[in-house]
Amino acid sequence: MRRTVFNEDHEAFRATLRDFLQSEVVPHYDDWLHEGEVPREFYKKLAELGLFGIEVPEEYGGAGIDSFKFAAVQYEETARAGVSFGGSGVHVALCLPYLLNLATPEQKQRWLPPFVSGDMMFAIAMTEPGTGSDLAGMSTTAKLSEDGRHYVLNGAKTFITGGVLADRVIVCARTSPPKPDDRRFGISLLVVDTKLPGYSVGRKLDKLGLKTSDTAELAFQDVLVPVEDLLGEENKGFSYLGQNLPQERLGIAFGAYAQAAAAVEFAKRYTQERKVFGQTVASFQNTKFELAACQAEVDAAQAVADRALEALDAGELTAAEAASAKLFCTEVAHRVIDRCLQLHGGYGFINEYPIARLYADNRVNRIYGGTSEVMKMIIAKDMGL
Repeated sequence: MRRTVFNEDHEAFRATLRDFLQSEVVPHYDDWLHEGEVPREFYKKLAELGLFGIEVPEEYGGAGIDSFKFAAVQYEETARAGVSFGGSGVHVALCLPYLLNLATPEQKQRWLPPFVSGDMMFAIAMTEPGTGSDLAGMSTTAKLSEDGRHYVLNGAKTFITGGVLADRVIVCARTSPPKPDDRRFGISLLVVDTKLPGYSVGRKLDKLGLKTSDTAELAFQDVLVPVEDLLGEENKGFSYLGQNLPQERLGIAFGAYAQAAAAVEFAKRYTQERKVFGQTVASFQNTKFELAACQAEVDAAQAVADRALEALDAGELTAAEAASAKLFCTEVAHRVIDRCLQLHGGYGFINEYPIARLYADNRVNRIYGGTSEVMKMIIAKDMGL
């Protein structure tokens, strides 16, 4: 079926990105996997390519394109190459919407130009040890100082993608206690300078997958955050977090579909080259049937992802629709990647093969951005159940 979600501009961007991946990423990727992060200077190369500024208004140095489709192309091409861009995905996909929607003109002038140039990398800190998906249960506090000039930040966060290399972190903290009838009240967003005294990066977490993404624990001990760095209105942070969730979940859905599509290509290529019992693995009926079944699932996931992408760009993607797309695409990717690894035999368990890394990387898709179980709750509520 003819695909209509991308136009000539997107395909030109795809060609440029594909060349960049082959010259600047693939040759170095094994080293990045060993180091557990991409080099900080690599983010400057991504900035020079224009990846950080696509959706940023021109007055702040960006291209001013209000579309998520270029990000979707990036998901497809990085999956196709079997690589990732480390923690920079959070910089653009998660943090930028908060800055565009909530920052004052003065804040945008301070933060967006270095955001675009890669001189100021952003991360976002929501999750705390022991709270998981229950964001309303966070205990990190930010109390206004007596002179009213600073918030005094205390607490800890965990699972913070990009947390090691970030220059600024959007920290969710309690500026007021919850109300008896509204435990979500009292959360605010602070854009914290990581060089402030009392701010510290703890362990860089050793993860099952996403090895090039620096994921860290953060701690705050009497960090004095200027009141000028409050993002949005005080005590309304929880509602802000909910506003960006459809895009975040669509991004995960699209990335999962792209990983599934890449897995089929990896398995197809491997089985066409690998010979057993005097013939290629691809020539066996079981291989053909397995790959055909996987391709059918990828086709369905692509249709769901494309439809959700169009809805997002049109400003029509609902929370339930985003949850449905995430649930479907991540579950499809789980099944497809597992079956494609099986077709690799023992080599599928060896990390030098992209299917093995993809298997590990994909697992978190059903956890972050809201677990599959949370997605089902959202969908069920929308159904009136």
